[in-house]
This record gives sequence, C-alpha cells and structure tokens, in this order.
Amino acid sequence: MDAEERHYMARAVQEIVKEIVTDTGTGEVDRAEVEGVGTVPRDIYKSVKSDPLGDLPRYSIHIVIQHMITIITFVILAATGLPLHFSHVFWAPSVISLFGGPDSARIIHRAAACLMVFGGVYHLLTIILGTLAKTRTRKFDIKKTQIPRLKDLHDLMHDIRYFMGREPYRPKMEKFMYKQKLHYLAILWGNFVLITAGSMLLFPETASKILPAPSLFQNLARLMHADEAIMAVIIIVFWHWFNVHLAPGRFPLQWTFITGKITREHQIEEHFMEYLNNLKEIPEEREYMKNLLREKGLSSKGGGQ
Repeated sequence: MDAEERHYMARAVQEIVKEIVTDTGTGEVDRAEVEGVGTVPRDIYKSVKSDPLGDLPRYSIHIVIQHMITIITFVILAATGLPLHFSHVFWAPSVISLFGGPDSARIIHRAAACLMVFGGVYHLLTIILGTLAKTRTRKFDIKKTQIPRLKDLHDLMHDIRYFMGREPYRPKMEKFMYKQKLHYLAILWGNFVLITAGSMLLFPETASKILPAPSLFQNLARLMHADEAIMAVIIIVFWHWFNVHLAPGRFPLQWTFITGKITREHQIEEHFMEYLNNLKEIPEEREYMKNLLREKGLSSKGGGQ
C-alpha cells in the first residue's frame, strides 16, 4: 500500500471518527486514541486476523435461541409438509414413510408449527421488551434495528456501483445491511401467511364461521400455505444459505448463528459503522487495531497523513 492510497483510505473514515468523538464527548486522551484508531483504512479487513467462531458481539442469546428454533421448525415443516402436499409425486411416499406414514407426519407437522408460533411470540416479546428497556435507558438507536431506512436504498445503489467497479469501497453499512432487512421482512410476511393459512386448514369449522364462502377460502388457504412454503424453501436454499455460508470469506460455515459473534473481517467489510461503535466501546478492540496499524506502518495519528 503506497502513501497516496493510504492517505485516501484514511480520509474515508476520518469524518465518521470525528462525529463519534463529538457525540461521546470523550476526554483528550481518549479523543486522541479514538481518532488515531479511527483512521484505519476501510479495506483493512483484508489484513486482520479473525477467529472463524467470531471475534465481536453480534447477537444476544435470545436471538441465537430463536434462530435455532427457526432452523429446527423450518426443516421439520418442510420435510413433512411438502411430501403431504405432493403426495402424488414418486418421491413423496418414501419421505412420508420416514415419519411413520401420513397420520404421523401430520402430527409432527402440527407440533413443529406450534413450536414455530412459540418462536415467533418469543421473538416479538424480545423485540418489545428490549426496545422498552433501551428507550428507558436512552440507548435505543434505530440505526441498530431491522427497520428499513432511506439509507438502505442508498447503500444498495452504492453496493451495485461497487460490484460494477464504479466505487472503490463498499458502503458504510450499519449493524443490519439492506439485504438482511429485506430477508427479515420476508420472514415476517412468510410466517404471517403460513400461520394464518395453516390455522384455517387446521380449524376449518372455526374459519367457516368467521369468513364467507368457506369452500373458496379453504382452497385459497391451501394454495397460499403450499406456495408460501415452496417459496420459503427456495429462498432459504438458494439465497440465504449462499449469502450466509457459501459466499467468499464465509465458506464453509458462518458460526454467528451458534456463537452470537461475528468475525472482525466480516464486520469491517459489511457492517463498518457497527465496527466503529465497537472501536469506541471495546478497549481491547481499539488496542488490537492500534497494534495492527503499527505493524502495517501506519501512523497512530492522522492515518499516515
């Protein structure tokens, strides 16, 4: 890395670091330290050492548990539901036999559905109670949530330009980037459709008392439930699995869903603003980055300017 390139990359984050120092009101000693570390080049992730199991906090234990519930229920629901729906296809009877036949498969499917509903309620309570607690302590920050913002659209356009070679760096993204928010909203909608349609199929008498044209709505519920399940399987297998585990730098497995931690490299590359927060809040991470900058011949102040 030559001096000109070093100077350019250092200036890319200098403004953000000044904002952090201003917002936190740190003392002069801490101010100099944060400014020095904050001039880290944005492509430094290519040089950092990362533990595959994760270096920095990403998810709470509640989110880890909820994700495990989602994984377990998704696999069971797909493995039992799709063969029941496509019972006329050659492979379906063999799969159904693994669960002890159609009747057993239906019971297992419904039990997994109940567990999925429990996971959804658990997640909703976690979000509500966590938001209330952070609001009371004035620690709530909408930038750290899954709520879509205009910045996400800007990040998407910036990322497209980056992958087309028209931007030198990826956008400065928050804890959750645009595609993660899109996937999260898709899961919320998918769960709503599956639970609503599934409940109508499970309790047809109750549904017929509430809705007009029972036969029409039963057929509609059956269609919605099956099509949403098929789409969910396709998205999980061909989009989510690749983006999370098979993408370059993540293969063969990203351990965040188990450890609740993210690798240093990954966070700097795709969640740069969150990494700057960690530089401010985690002294050990500041010290690590300072030592790395010294190893790379970068000045501890001014980013080599």
